[in-house]
Amino acid sequence: MKRKIMHKTSLISIDSPDMRHAGRDVLSLALMDARNQTLHLLGEYEKALAEVNFEVPCVRELNPPLWELGHIGWFAEWWIARNLQRHLGRRADPSATRLASIETGVDGWYNSSLVAHDTRWSLDLPGVDDIRRYLLDTLESNLEILEKAPDEDDALYFHRLSLFHEDMHGEAWVYMAQTLGLPLKVAMPGPVPASAPLLVPATRWSLGVSDVGGFSFDNERPAHVVAVPEFEIDAQAVNWSQFVEFVDDGGYDREELWHPLGWRWMQEKNAQDGRRGPAFVEQIGVARFGGAAAVLQTRFGKSMRMLGGQPVMHVSWWEADAWCRWAGRRLPAEVEWEVAAHTAARRGFKWGDVWEWTGTTFRGYPGFTPDPYRDYSQPWFGTHKVLRGASFATRSRMKHPKYRNYFLPERDDIFVGFRSCAV
Repeated sequence: MKRKIMHKTSLISIDSPDMRHAGRDVLSLALMDARNQTLHLLGEYEKALAEVNFEVPCVRELNPPLWELGHIGWFAEWWIARNLQRHLGRRADPSATRLASIETGVDGWYNSSLVAHDTRWSLDLPGVDDIRRYLLDTLESNLEILEKAPDEDDALYFHRLSLFHEDMHGEAWVYMAQTLGLPLKVAMPGPVPASAPLLVPATRWSLGVSDVGGFSFDNERPAHVVAVPEFEIDAQAVNWSQFVEFVDDGGYDREELWHPLGWRWMQEKNAQDGRRGPAFVEQIGVARFGGAAAVLQTRFGKSMRMLGGQPVMHVSWWEADAWCRWAGRRLPAEVEWEVAAHTAARRGFKWGDVWEWTGTTFRGYPGFTPDPYRDYSQPWFGTHKVLRGASFATRSRMKHPKYRNYFLPERDDIFVGFRSCAV
């Protein structure tokens, strides 16, 4: 049965998380907005990398910039213009025969399910002008299809998926610039006044998204009730002043504070570059006079002094876990984070400056069924950790309190911090 849209979508802003329920007209504007943002970021990369033809070092956590660019256009074309079952939405068969692309060779370049990461660095990709043209052509064809689509969830599913997919890659372009030390003008989070931890009463919570219309990611479904005991959680993410105390107390040298795998990871990092702090940190410690946090961290190629009240950024799950052990606290379970985000906002629960590690290993909810884009969630179950929230580089329409992000515990290149709970 086709699921009807019940919302007044004309009132939805393209920057709102309500875009999950957006109808055809608003969705069309948002898709153009996302492509404009992609092309804007491309322009910033051109300023820094045009002279070297976008050649960058091979980094395991990232994709080559031109591959990232072409993949965005390919993904939308693959699931919309080339997909004869697009009208079926989540019921579409991912293995069904596709129409030919408007560009020869794209499947051999940009299909992330088939093209291994290391291979992407040696591909003979088209030039930036050709890829830019491919982006514009695929957007035009997809918008034409959207214009004729029914205002129903099934018919709009892949258009919404394409929008959020492009937003995710937009953020990836930003943290890639951070990793590569490229100048990028973005507003970063400032200091947050310290607030006391919040006591959240016991509850029975519906974790995940109810399948009652609109868009949701497969790993957010099905919603299921979880009994959550009373817990105490930080009102905001751990800041530099708090983290510096851990460093100053020898936190990076005390094996008893670390998970065994985390300790092994830390020793490897130390052997490589003498690391004794979060990624991109040049200096960290307590100032000799005044006792304040003294932290220098490179942000987009520029060394910047961090303020004590700013959230810690670029920490791995291992570091977050070690800090919690040192502080006699723990990382929140993702259900605790979700409960607090929904129920404690008026009492000061603040999120959205940095992604936040949770103590939860990424798995499907009970009754999980993968959507047609099979590689989105299921391959990463059991190996990745759940992150909640959003960062300063996340598009506002992606900032949904039910959204589950997930990365390997050693990832520290993303804009990630953490908060803690009482043991």
